[in-house]
Amino acid sequence: MQLVFSDAQYWEDFLPLTFTRPIAEMRCGILTFSERWQKLLEASEVSYITENYLQDKFKKPEEKESLFLVANFLPTESVVRQIRELQQGEALVYDDELIAAKINMKGFSLNQIEKITDIKEDLVFFKKPTDLFTYNNEAIDFDFSLLTQGKVSQELSSTNGLLGDRKDLFIEEGAQVEFSTLNTKTGKIYIGKNAEVMEGCNLRGPIALCEDSKFNLGAKIYGATTIGPHSKVGGEVSNIIMFGYSNKGHDGFVGNSVIGEWCNLGADTNSSNLKNNYGHVKLWNYRTKAFEDTGLQFAGLIMGDHSKTAINTQLNTGTVIGVASNIFKEGFPPNLIENFSWGGFKGDEKFKLDKAYEVAERVMARRKIALTDEDKAIFKYIFDTF
Repeated sequence: MQLVFSDAQYWEDFLPLTFTRPIAEMRCGILTFSERWQKLLEASEVSYITENYLQDKFKKPEEKESLFLVANFLPTESVVRQIRELQQGEALVYDDELIAAKINMKGFSLNQIEKITDIKEDLVFFKKPTDLFTYNNEAIDFDFSLLTQGKVSQELSSTNGLLGDRKDLFIEEGAQVEFSTLNTKTGKIYIGKNAEVMEGCNLRGPIALCEDSKFNLGAKIYGATTIGPHSKVGGEVSNIIMFGYSNKGHDGFVGNSVIGEWCNLGADTNSSNLKNNYGHVKLWNYRTKAFEDTGLQFAGLIMGDHSKTAINTQLNTGTVIGVASNIFKEGFPPNLIENFSWGGFKGDEKFKLDKAYEVAERVMARRKIALTDEDKAIFKYIFDTF
């Protein structure tokens, strides 16, 4: 059965994170939404209904019977069962929004739906970037159970200190954890395959350190924090999500933030997550083209893919950074930094597109991943359009 992830309702609300991906490819908890649903529904064939300029990279649906799904929520067991049991022409609705339907993608139309069932249970639903870190605790719990059921963790080396229940710590094959402290009383801790927790780290769950990622020497990690695959984190972080292939290797604080892929935070980059007046934080909303009240007292940084900060960069509370931006000038940059900014301040010239390609190619080559023609086309569309 083809699993079709739809961006229809929410794609614009998750910018700048979705400039370069469908919603289903965002990470929260341990897994991306796509990975989670593939495991839950035992689906191997996935496709996407997303923005036209992303469809060359992210496969369009084939014209056949499919399960149409809005990916950005955590289901209960009964909702998973309801989705599995959907028959042709049946759909599930939550809070007046269609979230799942069994339909034929040939001549795709929601008019095929003949029976609609309302889900009455409360679900954890993600509708904007700040929801990713706000509900990351619940997502880590969900994924921890999903990934570790029926499996046996590696032993924790005797050089470490553990505070809390051992069953709330899972260490995958090939991971290394030495001379560190881990606290699972506050939440579960998941250490992914071939990940490394270097000496002197202090981890206070819930935390997910994904495959091939590292906590550098002496890192201080507060939950709920997710570090996606092939990333490095040092210094102090609290309640952040890093999608993957990004680095914050040195001292400096980042809290209540979401960082995309292929980003790098220079040494002693700090991001404020609390205003001096303790008021609600406002964040740029790409849909309304205005700064909107998040209703949150703590909100730090939302950073699009391929963006970089220089050493000693200081970011204001509630900063939004677009794709392939370079922040290196003296002083606090503004709370909205445009895509391809060269400097980080309003009115700065744009990072030249051919140079952006060159940097991305170098960065990705370090992980033995190529910048494809599809990636370049996405860069160009963002450069020309947004």
